Amino acid sequence: MIRFLAWCRAVLLSVVTGLAKFVVLIAILVLVLAGISLARGDGLAGNMVLSLDLRDAISDSAAGPASFLTSRKLTVMDLVLALDAAGRDRRIKGMVMRLGDGAVSTAQAQEITAALKRFRARGKFVIAEADAFNGAGLGDYVAASAADQIWMQPKSNFAAAGTGGGEIFLRGLLDKVGAQPQIAKRAEYKSAADMFMEKDITAPDREQLQALMQSVYDSAVADIAAARRLPRAAVVAALQASPQFSEDALKAKLIDRIGYEDQIEAEAARRARAGVKTVKMADYIRSREGEAGFGAANIAIVEASGEIRDGTAHNSPFTAAGGIFGDDMAAAVRAAARNTTVKAIVLRVDSPGGSVTASDKILHAVKAAQARGKPVVVSMGSVAASGGYYISASADRIVAEPATITGSIGVLTGKVSLAGTAKLIGVGTAEVAVGANTLMDSPFSPYTPQQWAALNREADVIYDDFTTKVAKGRKLPLEEVRAVAKGRVWSGADAKTHRLVDEMGGFWTAAGLAAKLGKIAPADMTFRVYPQRRGLLGGLSLMLERLDARLALWGRVESLLASPAADALLGEISALPAGTPGSAVQLRAAHLPRGL
Repeated sequence: MIRFLAWCRAVLLSVVTGLAKFVVLIAILVLVLAGISLARGDGLAGNMVLSLDLRDAISDSAAGPASFLTSRKLTVMDLVLALDAAGRDRRIKGMVMRLGDGAVSTAQAQEITAALKRFRARGKFVIAEADAFNGAGLGDYVAASAADQIWMQPKSNFAAAGTGGGEIFLRGLLDKVGAQPQIAKRAEYKSAADMFMEKDITAPDREQLQALMQSVYDSAVADIAAARRLPRAAVVAALQASPQFSEDALKAKLIDRIGYEDQIEAEAARRARAGVKTVKMADYIRSREGEAGFGAANIAIVEASGEIRDGTAHNSPFTAAGGIFGDDMAAAVRAAARNTTVKAIVLRVDSPGGSVTASDKILHAVKAAQARGKPVVVSMGSVAASGGYYISASADRIVAEPATITGSIGVLTGKVSLAGTAKLIGVGTAEVAVGANTLMDSPFSPYTPQQWAALNREADVIYDDFTTKVAKGRKLPLEEVRAVAKGRVWSGADAKTHRLVDEMGGFWTAAGLAAKLGKIAPADMTFRVYPQRRGLLGGLSLMLERLDARLALWGRVESLLASPAADALLGEISALPAGTPGSAVQLRAAHLPRGL
């Protein structure tokens, strides 16, 4: 027995000694990293021009952790916050921004424009460079118009013309193949499923799209006219002449210079003076990630981007799940509300909608945060409609860009029955079930009259609940909400006239309102982004991303604490959501097929 106790004592001492050595090793590592940090700073040059490439599509926010093999992608919110930091960074003299492939939406352009104005107001220059403006939409050009100069190549295409789009209708094809669409919508403007139900555009859909596009066009033209110091009529006339050549755009004063990339680089170097180095915006953002999320913050930014889905994201080592997951987003809102240093929350929403249950879970978390005394201000991105509007409905203030697509207060639910299609191609089907409605969602049988009635009752209940929550959240009469609901989409500008939105503007407008409601001086605003990347894979992706250019002291400490070893020791492995914009504006009940 004595020998056994002695052995236990030896084992215990060995474990304690091992833990002590581990702690000492960590301390030494921190000191080494601190020394390197002091010697190198963030590893960037002392005289820089930033380079920003907007020729590929960019998500609004909440890009989430990188996959195991790829980097985290730049988002609009990354850019907005980085430009604010760059404006205060004396090493940065200006920026060259490449665009022109039609990747920037008008609402994104309006957000980016506001960020560029803040950047330029601190004495920085911005040069917009376009090999051509190939897209007929106005987003790229609206963003470019916020620059000091716009350059294009000789004899290149200037196609920016206006706003427009098309729809495809499959009902005729479905009839031919014996497929039967059965989709209940509330109400007549809820058109996301019309491609299955109709053979042509409906009158309500044409009405709402025409009004939406006219409003977006008007706001874009107003932005261009103000930025280029041109009369509105001159801008409209110049756009009506597209497609045209860069030389025509120069004569119309839509651009400033014609030249090639090397000439633009020479102009940027001249304005930045000798010894300037070009740094990619992504590298500059990565150099700051060591500071992000460290220390106290008084405003939480909760990023909600993509389709709203039930459940939680489970990242594999090779992929990152996209979208707004109800469990994860509600948890992020609750985490922000629990943070005692946070005095207000900015909920950044860029979503076309999705699951009713997930949307309701997120809205409940927002209301709970408000009940804890945390004011919530919604900042809408390109799209904050249907479920995206649902999760915004109780906010203390809602801010949208003039070109934001919002509203769509309505419901879709149903299915497409393929029983006739199966018979047409000689495929037999058989179903066996216990319970009258067990196979109600089966694609191989249409709804019975009783099931169709039940489905419509479901749509009515959800629609009534949706409009009631909007009325309570917006403090509007229910009749007024129902008059502007009906599944109709509105531009941000038109939504304001119907009191669905409080203010026109972007993130910084929302942040200012949040500071006011949280009794924070504008100069004292500090931010923390939720959901935060944590866990084994999150820590690993951060380490891989930060390897080159981030040796700042606090960044090193944060990276160390987020490392796999620390995660394993602390048992804090988690997965948080990421997002990409969806394509259809919807609030979907349980029966609607995915992808509408």
